[in-house]
Amino acid sequence: MLITTANDLPGYEITETFGEVFGLTVRSRNIGSQLGAGLKSILGGELKGMTKALADSREQVIQRMVEEAELKGADAIVAMRFDTSEMGSNWTEICAYGTAVKARKN
Repeated sequence: MLITTANDLPGYEITETFGEVFGLTVRSRNIGSQLGAGLKSILGGELKGMTKALADSREQVIQRMVEEAELKGADAIVAMRFDTSEMGSNWTEICAYGTAVKARKN
């Protein structure tokens, strides 16, 4: 599956558009991560546990988005973006979205 944040694929012609596809997850922070994050915010430094959780979540939502695109018959996703939002004090929604298309190499 070709995935790009651009609106087109250089070297490819988009022959069919299937519409928007999404990958979603909602994550809660565990108490250990919250305590560690609280300490780091005082002392400074990277929140490695939170960074890993975000990277894992992004991989998961990309995979879910790709699965939805494949079900529609797409072989590429253009205009891909990430979005995150807080849901309450402990939950974070992570979303990957884009437009599923069929592309042919020029």
